[in-house]
Amino acid sequence: MANFFKPSKKQVKNQTQELNIQSMDHHGRGVAKSNGKVVFVNGALTGERVLARINADKKSYAEAQCIKVLDASAGRVKPLCQHYQQCGGCNLQHLELQAQLDAKQQAVGALFAKFTGQKDLPWQAPIESQPWHYRRSARISIFHDKSRGLQVGFRQQGSKQIVNIEHCPVLEQGFAEVFAFFRTQINQHPALRSLSHLQLVATDEKHYIVIRHTKAIADKVQQRVEEQAREHDWTLVWQHSAEQSLPAASYHIDQGALSLQFGLDNFIQVNAEVNEQMLTQAMQWLALSADEQVLDLFCGVGNFSLLAAKQAKRVVGVEGVASAVDYAQVNAQANALDNCQFHCFDLTEPLARASWFDKNLDVLLLDPSRMGAEAILAQLPLKQFKRVLYVSCDPVTLARDSKTILAAGFTLSKLGIMNMFPHTGHIETMALFTRG
Repeated sequence: MANFFKPSKKQVKNQTQELNIQSMDHHGRGVAKSNGKVVFVNGALTGERVLARINADKKSYAEAQCIKVLDASAGRVKPLCQHYQQCGGCNLQHLELQAQLDAKQQAVGALFAKFTGQKDLPWQAPIESQPWHYRRSARISIFHDKSRGLQVGFRQQGSKQIVNIEHCPVLEQGFAEVFAFFRTQINQHPALRSLSHLQLVATDEKHYIVIRHTKAIADKVQQRVEEQAREHDWTLVWQHSAEQSLPAASYHIDQGALSLQFGLDNFIQVNAEVNEQMLTQAMQWLALSADEQVLDLFCGVGNFSLLAAKQAKRVVGVEGVASAVDYAQVNAQANALDNCQFHCFDLTEPLARASWFDKNLDVLLLDPSRMGAEAILAQLPLKQFKRVLYVSCDPVTLARDSKTILAAGFTLSKLGIMNMFPHTGHIETMALFTRG
């Protein structure tokens, strides 16, 4: 039997270096060079000189952690969160908010230069929200550690360990007491030790908490917890297995006066304020006419589709998650829109199997996951579209896919950052491509 060599990640312990940070990457890490090798430094900012501990030394780059700032950036600020140094949820609270936006825009610009060769980009004003308490959806982990006891919180940065959280300043304020509440309830009721995690979802009317548990919990225990939860205006939903269906919730979109239903296990944008502005900007940029037909790929529950249907002749929405497609159809009916069609289709599959595609579709809207839209873009006859709007949650795949769109004869007309996740390295971007 042949033996194959599998290179391992080279670990380096207690090795420190003084580094000059030249820029920041699209993850919010400082970028330096040492002995001809790129070093990515967590916690370091552009222009700083830092002492960093090398955590991993690979062939072409190294990863490090800033352990002391020797010369600080003017944009460095004191993090607001008491758990900031441990929790893996945020990684840019040490950088002033406007500087966060600047760093994200520069990171996207560097990626476009790398993938497309374009450096002079048509930047538009960024979309912003309130910087704190913006997150309406989150997942909280629960674990009983033999040495550390009950843990209720978020994952530690770069680890599977759970950080015990007391308060989270980016979480919607209605959930402020959720960590202490469940820590108390689990300690009072041994049956609740089967809880594995909580899914929080805030809508316009309610604050839902989906409680996922691995063992059955007696009705009387559930009732006691629910009685206590009502004092916080929380609606609890108990889920014993992944196959168990969850109830519907809804959110409102001011533009168009639309109401959208979704399942509590469906994806929605976590920042309601940015989502509203994002939809407004998308419709402004597309400027749809009454005779145009829109193809909305990765359409979810119809977040973009329904607004587009109010302006265009027809909208065809395509999504790979069946439950989201069901809700999109319900949403079209509930909002009295009869010019929408929704289809469940795996967009990595051959387009030849797509009965929903036709040559009359002339505007393309894309809102893919972090994987991007490479598979479907490689198959679409892009030249039949007049405009392409790409909404991205990963700047690398956006820049990569933009090369394909540009090669089909489009021009990048507008580009803008959407700060969906303040104080984190996550970058959301909108790009408009036009023909001619």
